[in-house]
Parts: sequence; structure tokens; C-alpha cells
Amino acid sequence: MEDVLAAVGPRLKRVRQQRKCTLAALSEATGISVSTLSRLESGQRKPSLELLLPIAHAHQVPLDELVGAPPVGDPRVRLKPTRRGDMTVVPLTQQPGGLHAYKMVIGASRSTPEPRVHEGYEWLYVLSGKLRLVLADHDVVLKVGEAAEFDTRLPHWFGSTGDGPVEILSLFGPQGERMHVRAKPRDK
Repeated sequence: MEDVLAAVGPRLKRVRQQRKCTLAALSEATGISVSTLSRLESGQRKPSLELLLPIAHAHQVPLDELVGAPPVGDPRVRLKPTRRGDMTVVPLTQQPGGLHAYKMVIGASRSTPEPRVHEGYEWLYVLSGKLRLVLADHDVVLKVGEAAEFDTRLPHWFGSTGDGPVEILSLFGPQGERMHVRAKPRDK
């Protein structure tokens, strides 16, 4: 048990640093003092549920990851889909910040495009069906195997063409992060 508890501090520090989070920012997010967080990370204070639960919540990681719980033998990832109108969104990444990956299934409705803008950069890849993408002055249809990437500060909207559902992968990141895809040119 002592070995397990001794390993928690360095793990806490590693998780915090991977997320580029300062002790001050974590203190603000958890309500735990900077000195207590520092002592936890250095092993000078024993971890307790009262301290670990808010830290796990702030980092959006399971408590098992912070305490180094042994694997339970089931490697499946428990995905939590959400519904937004006629769209089902399955987050494929769980860490805060950086790139986020999503699988989306959009129903076969013919929606009127309502372009929006926000900070970030997005990459879309069509797995099945046809995706209508309205991007600034462009209105294009992407088919299976096609991809698009764009700055989300441009007015944009995407959805089904209405001919059937469309299934896509979406990678979304903060402004300035771009996906670089190397693809073999199509034969003409």
C-alpha cells in the first residue's frame, strides 16, 4: 500500500504537466491550496479522496488514472454519445485542451444551413454517406473517403445532403493547430 501511495505524487505532477497546467491554475480549479498541491506532488502529504476527486475532475481523468489502479482486464473504452438535434456525437478523446476527435452521425434531413464562426481549426473525413459543407462562399458535397480542413473563424456549416445519413470523423483543435494529411493523388 505504501508503494501505491508513494507513486501518486509523481503521477499527479506528470498529469498536471502534460496538461500544461500550473499549480496556481489547478488550485483555482479545485479550491485546494497551492502548498497542499505541491506537498501532494512531492509526496510530503498523503493523498485522500477529498483531495484526489477534485483533481481528477479538474483534469477530466478517471480517479483510477491518478492512483495507478491495476487494469481490470476489460480494454473497452466506454464512449458516451450525445444527441444534438438529428446528430449523434461520440467524443473519441477525453483530455482537455489540444486536439479533440469526434465521430458524428448526422441524420438524413435537409437542413437549412446556418453558418457559424468560432475560434479553432477543424478537419472532417467522410466515413459513409455524403456531407454537405458550406464554408464561406463555397457549398460542396464530400463523398466517402474525402476530407476537408478549415479555419473555423470562416462562416461554416455541415450536415447531410438529405439523401441519407452521413457518418464523419471530426478533429477539432485550438486556433493554429492544423492536421497535415499526406494522400496519394487520384488517378485521372
